Amino acid sequence: MGKDVEVAEHGHFSAKDYHDPPPTPLIDAVELTKWSFYRALIAEFIATLLFLYITVLTVIGYRSQTDQAHNGGDCEGVGILGIAWAFGGMIFILVYCTAGISGGHINPAVTFGLFLARKVSLIRAVMYMVAQCLGAICGVGLVKGFQKAYYMRSGGGANSLALGYSKGVGLGAEIIGTFVLVYTVFSATDPKRNARDSHVPVLAPLPIGFAVFMVHLATIPITGTGINPARSLGAAVIYNKDKAWDDHWIFWVGPFTGAALAALYHQYILRAAAIKALGSFRSNPHV
Repeated sequence: MGKDVEVAEHGHFSAKDYHDPPPTPLIDAVELTKWSFYRALIAEFIATLLFLYITVLTVIGYRSQTDQAHNGGDCEGVGILGIAWAFGGMIFILVYCTAGISGGHINPAVTFGLFLARKVSLIRAVMYMVAQCLGAICGVGLVKGFQKAYYMRSGGGANSLALGYSKGVGLGAEIIGTFVLVYTVFSATDPKRNARDSHVPVLAPLPIGFAVFMVHLATIPITGTGINPARSLGAAVIYNKDKAWDDHWIFWVGPFTGAALAALYHQYILRAAAIKALGSFRSNPHV
């Protein structure tokens, strides 16, 4: 009685060898009274600022070096591979640095997915998204302040749908790309995986960073790779040209849809949350 149970493959119930954290309350006003909450907001703000500063600098550096109108060459710069490494590498670094403080979201889509899975409260989710967007705007603002000429000439690192691709293709790329990222976040931080695969040393920020890297390799030619609404918003606000705002909705609808699908897939198919809840209900003799 009172023991955690799990539905086994053959229909019987067995004791868990791990413990899932309880669902976070939808509205947790107590958080607003804790310094740890505001410390987490600061961590998300600074992490997103640094993320945009380094990655947008990498993008405009590559574009300026390959700008043939200014003596650039096709083989100059870091290339798409280098840009993908910059995004994936920074996520690895920043998630590693902030995971113990804020969870290391650095992305409103990740926050949204974790909110749907009841990992964070509504208040924390909304405030994280605000901090992330402000951090992104400030990070790109620093890039423009330090290198305004290169910044404006190179398109400001803003996301846009590439020529030859339809809006549907761009939206699909953002949905699938964000699904890969958020699915990796859930899998890398799953307490069940941590308990049963403890013999495999998996550092959570590493697969998350690699997921960002791989998605950028696939989708940079299509949308420039958003998969992070704060990243897309920060670049669009500071660059503030028509091209940056054209089809901007794709970089919000796509990531949020992909995050929602990843949350549902992990929680209700891979983890079978509904089935386990039913099993727990049936196994309680006092119900």
